[in-house]
Amino acid sequence: MFHIFTKKRFLADYLENFVDIHNHILPGIDDGAKTVADSLSLIQGFSELGIHRFVATPHIMHNFYDNTPTTIVNSLHELKNELLKNDLTDVSIEASAEHMIDANFENILENDEVMPLRRNYLLIEMSYLQPSLNFNDAVQQIAAKRYFPIFAHPERYMYLHNHMKSYREYKKQGIQFQLNLLSLSEFYGRDVRKTALKLVNEGLIDFVASDVHNLNQLKHLKEVAISDGLLKSILPLIERTIYEFY
Repeated sequence: MFHIFTKKRFLADYLENFVDIHNHILPGIDDGAKTVADSLSLIQGFSELGIHRFVATPHIMHNFYDNTPTTIVNSLHELKNELLKNDLTDVSIEASAEHMIDANFENILENDEVMPLRRNYLLIEMSYLQPSLNFNDAVQQIAAKRYFPIFAHPERYMYLHNHMKSYREYKKQGIQFQLNLLSLSEFYGRDVRKTALKLVNEGLIDFVASDVHNLNQLKHLKEVAISDGLLKSILPLIERTIYEFY
């Protein structure tokens, strides 16, 4: 029999013990949490989902967020101290970064001023407005430094939406893809969700993460509903992320 209605499930019910490898919960250094109090509110919100392990990834973006390992580690220490003061001993948080491929990226890479994920992964992004002219060169330099590039939220770059061939070419270059869980809804728009589903269905996604900046985004993450069929595709990505970064 043809069923008009497809059963939906809430993604949040399957995130217990998830390791969130892309978020902006460190205080005061980018467009994420502004204060330590903001950071604690986000961490408390995540705890309601059973998420207690984080790799914080503030932006490193030339002339916008000129973070360095020093500024990032200082913010991490500030947050960790506050966690201890509040007896939040079940929270595990490390620091990495989300690196914009811009005119300064290869300089910081050459000078070892990048912040890798678990020593050998590097989270990278491009502008949403236009592709980075030096993207391919940067990827080669990343590989030369023995890092594995992870391309943050590939589904969100509008100029790639009608060019699935480009995604496949990136994969051939050894680039891994990290999907934003919010992209499984229409939070960023219908086209982003459509592209996200294409990438998932084609098996091009490697990892998933929240990319949460604020409580509003976290609220929407808790409301993401997905079908049983999509859940079957997403669960292995959740499990792979946990396995690789726990």
